[in-house]
Amino acid sequence: MAGTPAAGLVGVWQLVANAQLVSPIFLPGPDKAWAALVNGFAHRGLGDKLLGTLRHMTFGWLAACVAAVVIGSLIGTSRRARLYVAPSLEFLRPLPVSAIIPVAIALYGLSESMAIFVIAFGTLWPMLLSTVQGYASVQPRLLEVAQALNLSRLKTIMTISLPSALPEILAGMRVSLTVALILSVVCEIVAGLDGLGQWLLVSARMFRSPDLFAGVILLGMIGYLAAALIAEVERRLLAWRPAR
Repeated sequence: MAGTPAAGLVGVWQLVANAQLVSPIFLPGPDKAWAALVNGFAHRGLGDKLLGTLRHMTFGWLAACVAAVVIGSLIGTSRRARLYVAPSLEFLRPLPVSAIIPVAIALYGLSESMAIFVIAFGTLWPMLLSTVQGYASVQPRLLEVAQALNLSRLKTIMTISLPSALPEILAGMRVSLTVALILSVVCEIVAGLDGLGQWLLVSARMFRSPDLFAGVILLGMIGYLAAALIAEVERRLLAWRPAR
């Protein structure tokens, strides 16, 4: 049943393309887009473009994950830290990532390091704020139990605070993964890096609409599979929670 709307959308797309209600230069049919996708993998190095985007996306996202969990744990477990650091976080959070790209280019040039820095910066905030919120919402009674048992700060974080904050942390990771994919494409377009962003840019400039739509389809598949992977990880790590 889940595939019915998608199949219907593809069918409507094919009908519109066959009727040429929109010029084929701008709207190829799904059959031509699929043929371009297969041909791209077979003869035009689309697989390398895919690996480039996955590399940029994964490295930037993982760097943000580590930084968000570590920094968020330090802030979230301290009421005083939340009080003093929260204004700074609220100042930096709405800063558009597009404003960081020139700074990143000045620091790293048009390189993969620039892309990873921009992706990490843009994906850091959803995870960081979710982590802080997760630690801040730990039930006080649980912390009182840890204090009564004379647990160390690290032991309290690992056995009580982190499991309680884990749903919020994973929710932030799920949101930031989509942001990482978007920023990967943006950085590849801006810096001319090897990836799907470059594929889309070249296809658009040369009016190769089947190749353009093939790249868009591939990006949609990456987003869907990444979301499904995070959902499966979340299901396994949060198996202790009662079903809703």
